[in-house]
Amino acid sequence: MFITKCMRNAARGTLALLAVAGLAGAGSSFAADPIPYKITTGQERGTYIQIGQDLSKYVAEPAGIDLEVLPSKGSAENVQRMRYEPGVKFALVQSDVYQAYMDMATSGNADAGKIIKPLRLIMPLYDEEIYFVARSDSPMKYIHEIKGKNISVGPIGSGTAQSAETLYRLMFGEPIADANEQHLNNEDSLARLIVGKIDVAVIVAGQPAKLFQDMNPELLKQIKLLRLDSSAPETARAKQTYFPATIRTSSYPNWIQEDTPTLTVKAFLVTYDYGLRGTVGALSKFADSLCANFDTLQANGHPKWKQVHLELPPLTRGWKYYPPMEKHLRACIAQRTAAAEQSQNPARHVSARQQEASEQKVKKASCTAQEKLLLLCDQ
Repeated sequence: MFITKCMRNAARGTLALLAVAGLAGAGSSFAADPIPYKITTGQERGTYIQIGQDLSKYVAEPAGIDLEVLPSKGSAENVQRMRYEPGVKFALVQSDVYQAYMDMATSGNADAGKIIKPLRLIMPLYDEEIYFVARSDSPMKYIHEIKGKNISVGPIGSGTAQSAETLYRLMFGEPIADANEQHLNNEDSLARLIVGKIDVAVIVAGQPAKLFQDMNPELLKQIKLLRLDSSAPETARAKQTYFPATIRTSSYPNWIQEDTPTLTVKAFLVTYDYGLRGTVGALSKFADSLCANFDTLQANGHPKWKQVHLELPPLTRGWKYYPPMEKHLRACIAQRTAAAEQSQNPARHVSARQQEASEQKVKKASCTAQEKLLLLCDQ
């Protein structure tokens, strides 16, 4: 009886040790399976979904997270799914969409407040260019000439639709007429444009966008980009919310012959204000992995990663970072900065150490026996 009890206790102790080893992730064969999380991104051939795939491969996987990349209509849908869909721990959201929710909440919209107030930012990513596409034979040359035209602004719930409608109101002081507005996805927008069913397709995507890179060359010849005219009063009004950008010929050498000025919106990586210890720990590991593998993202991920800066700038009023991830990211960023400074100025650090050593020698001209044993003075 006593022996049986001892064996039972020993078995319990062994199982406890194995459980601890698994939780600690010490590389044991008993380690737990990867944590299943999801990230909502964008349309199948857009930039967001490629950014999500990069985060899954180069960041989540090393952190022990199995990150499923979900397509979506875009930013507004991502906000909704981030808030309510089980398993969704990350979302990619345009800055103007996030701000629109904040403005609605501030103005008293209870539904908008319930959705946006618990969400938190992880970090800003890159600028997304706004493409205003017309047929090659269109008399239009500039963005401010789209007033009154038949426009596809992107699916309802997409960031593209938010950007297109906001820009139109800013430029012309009125919304797009219902009869002139269509909510088509990117592929359908371009197809309708080419056959003359619409006049303009508005598309928001970080360059180079796979949508245009994969497009048939003969079809590319039938479309063109409208340019931003910096002297137009409509442009000045648009710049109240959006920023100038350039779509480069190097992004689409088979399509455009010269760099094309346009407008841009910022993309953010977003999460929820989680408090459960397990989730906080997993997201903290994700933050550490994001910082540790940032160079890999820039080297092997979508070209847009080269435009991302590993930094946490001050936020617009009402916007907040997720504190656990912010803490880990800031610590890692500080370490990277210190290491970079030391590698760039090794002589300065060596001389500083030499000076300190010299001062110690002067101070310790006469030493006790104990100090000599501990090498605390000149022998």
